[in-house]
Parts: sequence; C-alpha cells; structure tokens
Amino acid sequence: MLFKELNLIEPILKALETEGYTQPTPIQEQSIPTILKGKDLLGCAQTGTGKTAAFAIPMLQLLHEKHINIKATKNIKALILTPTRELAIQIEESFKAYGRNLNLRHLVIFGGVNQHSQVETLKKGVDILVATPGRLLDLMNQGFINLNTIELFVLDEADRMLDMGFIHDVKKVVAKLPSKRQTLFFSATMPDEIQKLANTILSNPTKVEVTPISSTAETIVQSVYFVDKPDKKKLLIHLLEDEKIETALVFSRTKHGADRIVKDLAHAGIKAAAIHGNKSQNARQRALTDFKDRKIRVLVATDIAARGIDIDQLSHVFNFELPNIPESYVHRIGRTGRAGANGIAISFCDAEENEYLLDIQKLIKITLPVVDDHPYPLSWESMLAKNQIKRKPQAQSKGGGGRGGDGNMSGKPRNASNNRKFSGNRRKAKA
Repeated sequence: MLFKELNLIEPILKALETEGYTQPTPIQEQSIPTILKGKDLLGCAQTGTGKTAAFAIPMLQLLHEKHINIKATKNIKALILTPTRELAIQIEESFKAYGRNLNLRHLVIFGGVNQHSQVETLKKGVDILVATPGRLLDLMNQGFINLNTIELFVLDEADRMLDMGFIHDVKKVVAKLPSKRQTLFFSATMPDEIQKLANTILSNPTKVEVTPISSTAETIVQSVYFVDKPDKKKLLIHLLEDEKIETALVFSRTKHGADRIVKDLAHAGIKAAAIHGNKSQNARQRALTDFKDRKIRVLVATDIAARGIDIDQLSHVFNFELPNIPESYVHRIGRTGRAGANGIAISFCDAEENEYLLDIQKLIKITLPVVDDHPYPLSWESMLAKNQIKRKPQAQSKGGGGRGGDGNMSGKPRNASNNRKFSGNRRKAKA
C-alpha cells in the first residue's frame, strides 16, 4: 500500500514525498483510516514502528479540514502528552515536517528551560500543543493554558509514563479535558494499570496491535558478551576500534555511570557525549544534535533520557549495563533496526547481571546468542564467587575478539557451539 491510497489530502502527500515517505508502516496503515473516521484508538506497538506519523498525519488532516475556513483563534485544538523532553521535541518536529504545507500552528513545551518563550508563543495562539506532564500542569496552574477546547488528545508512551511516576499527573490532565473529544492512546506494553487507564479515557476504541507485546524487531541482530565489570570499558573500546561502527548508542543504568563511560572513551580518543536527567536541556539537545550530525561518534544515555531518541541509520546499540527492568531492553535496542533497517544490539553481562539477562530472555522469548571470542571473557572465579553456575563450562577462547581471525566486528556470534548460560546448560543459538 502507498500513502496516496489512504485518502490523504494533497498538501500532506507532498510533505510526505519531501520527507521521502511513500509506503506506510503497518501501524500507520491501520491507524490512519481509523483516526480519519474520528474514532478513538488504542495502539499497542513497540518503539520504532512509526507510531508518531500514525497519529500526526491524520490529526493534521482532521484539523486542517475542520478549521480551514475558520478564523484563527488562540484556542488549543490538539494536545499530545508524552513523557520526555527529547520525545516531545521530536514529535513536534514531525508535526512541522508533515504539516509544512498547512496553516496550523504548533508548539512544544517541557521543563528544564525558562518558560518565557513558551508562554509568549502560547499568547499568540497555538493549534497543536506537544507537552510533558510537569510543564503542562505548571502552565495550567499559572493560567496560561486552558484545555477546554481540546478536540484531539494523544497519550503517547503510556507505559513509560507509569515507569517514570507520571501516571497521577496524566490523570490530572485528563480530568481537565472536555468529555467530547477524540482520544488516541499508545503504549509499547500494557500492564494492568495502563489497561485500566485506557479503559477510563477511551470510548469504544479500535485496537491496533502490529507486533507482539514486548517483542524485539527481527531486523536487529542481538548478542551478549559475558565480561567482568571492570573490563566492560576495555571491551567497549575494543569493539569500537572497528571503523565500520560510525555511530553507537551506549546505555548506562545510572547518570554517574554515563558520565564515567564518556570520560573513558575520551581517554581512548573516542568522541562521546552523555545525556541524562542531570544535564540541562540545552546540553542534552546539543549532544543529540552533535550525534546526529556525526560530530561525535558515541552517545551515552540513561533509559529515561533516551526514550524517544530517533536517529536515522543508527546501526549499533550497546547495553554497557543490562537494565534491571526487562521492558527497558526492548526500548533500548529499538533505537536501531528502525523502519525495516538492519541493526545490531550488543549487551555486556557481568556475574551480577545474570538475573537481569534471564528476565530479559523470558520477556522477549529469545535466548541471546553468546559471543565467547573476545579478549575480556568473564573469569571463572567471578562466576564461582557469585554462585551463578553449577559446573564449569568449556574453556573460552581468549583470542582477538572481533579483530582476530576473520576480523568480524558485527556483533554476531561466531562460535554458536560454545554458547552457554551461566547455569552451564547447553543450548542451541541462532547463527
């Protein structure tokens, strides 16, 4: 199917052509007709499936057709609520791109920066508002924002709202919305509390589910390297010696850890920057822009800061530390392999993280292939000390890793016959 078969108006089709889009993704193909009919929608889709365009394109068309002959007012007509500043910025950029040929005004608001410019734009009038919960409630309480005129409401990344503790703020915002509205609800996973929230704010919704919940894209080659914690930085630097890895997104569990990784990479001559909650908004945007423009090779991020990062042709994601929440693994590696492209996800696992690895594999229903052939294998003593294994596995190769032998640095496992879990159980891995 092509976008021109979805009954989209010419100004939007021209904008999509400018962006190089011709064929909709599955979630776009299913969502756009439903939204254009004015129906509520419950979308369950993993990150990287194109859901921003799935709601932005039909929303722009609905607002344009309804208000094209109406004199512009200061009333906000559409609200998109999203958990992070980075995601909010990118959603607003999408509305700008798809609506470049329409006379609709849009604004993104978020905390961490001075509110003055946001307030001044609001005073001039905004049709589409993209917001994070904290700043939205703050400006509502100050009297700068009134939601009585909202016609379209989008709750994006609902499960992340729950993870970040924003669910009560979301409920406060919903309470201020008019009862007569069209609501679009998106979440990568559907825990009980999110399902209850969906039930309360949606009216006879059409459900769109394009992939199994908490699944990983088939276009992503996943693997795990068992390595002692102190050796992780050496292994990362070793793997990044491969010049074919032009850009890499590296995940850390903590803000301090992210900063430390950047320093270690800098000492090795690798340009990197970190984004996390302690960084100012300007610093985070500068790091993200430099990464997209290839001024730095590596971006190091925490889970909260990285949600919503959308980088074209990002080939590699590294889990320097495995997440203690298995769903976060899906979101992390979903930064690569987007829109049908191929990607590589490499995870480092030390003795203390084996439980996290088992939880991840249980969630995604995949046993990650193990790459044994690298210069910093997890020591037998470390595994024994943590009581992670019952019997000694076969000897591991301490060869030249990705640089030795065949020179493979793709992250793909090469010795599937040597793959093993910490438990010592043999298993078969995908080559």
